[in-house]
Amino acid sequence: MTDAINQALAEVGPRLKRVRTQRRVTLADLSEATGISKSTLSRLEAGQRKPSLELLLPIAQAHQVPLDELVGAPEVGDPRVRLTARRIPRHNGATMTVLPLTRQPGAPQAFKMILEPETGEPDPQVHEGYEWLYVLSGRLRLVLADRDMTLGPGEAAEFDTRLPHWFGAVDGRPAEILSLFGKQGERLHLRAKSR
Repeated sequence: MTDAINQALAEVGPRLKRVRTQRRVTLADLSEATGISKSTLSRLEAGQRKPSLELLLPIAQAHQVPLDELVGAPEVGDPRVRLTARRIPRHNGATMTVLPLTRQPGAPQAFKMILEPETGEPDPQVHEGYEWLYVLSGRLRLVLADRDMTLGPGEAAEFDTRLPHWFGAVDGRPAEILSLFGKQGERLHLRAKSR
């Protein structure tokens, strides 16, 4: 290997640790999100284990950063951010399409979401954090503690996520929203395993 490749590989561990700590994610949180043991993650960050695609790809996905950002790939001169949408299962078989709008570490994170209509009763959840929603199109039902409201295009809501909450599309049509939240909300909305 060339000196440049060896140097790039040597910088991967510190870069992994920097990305994780900037996002205030613990090794335990990252282990849970990726399925990689805490000891393996620790050795990667300390440079005691060589990075491989099998290890780096789940870490990049968990942090929602491009792989080249983790390995320090050189800039290619194209300033466009290429964002990838993900389809996430929701309650009662509906799905949510999520497009991250931010890549920088730290909170808050911004997402565009397209929520399919759901059948059945809402399933309110609680978690640490704070959330802000803005309706772009469609109509959004928001259940927040003992309140049940419907928001239309141009309307926004903000709330403490320690209150039981649920939101979804109504009127049988999808709702398109912008959402801002920190790592706790990101973990619940984007990484929760389907039931």
